[in-house]
Amino acid sequence: MIRILFFAHLKEAVGLAEMEWLGEGNSLEELKKHLHRELGLEGLASVMTAVNEEFADDETMLKAGDVVAFIPPVSGG
Repeated sequence: MIRILFFAHLKEAVGLAEMEWLGEGNSLEELKKHLHRELGLEGLASVMTAVNEEFADDETMLKAGDVVAFIPPVSGG
């Protein structure tokens, strides 16, 4: 099981702060495609992604017990 964390506007769009996914053995890119297909989640290409608290790229392979966090850019004024 992979734990997925959503922050900021992604949390609002999904309606959840976190969820679980049975996607062990898939890449981070496959997870993003899954979230787009299943939840209609857009814009994941423009957010930072961390796996187990380390920034990761789309080729990162996911395994059971991983925690994936989608962190949108922060803006302020």
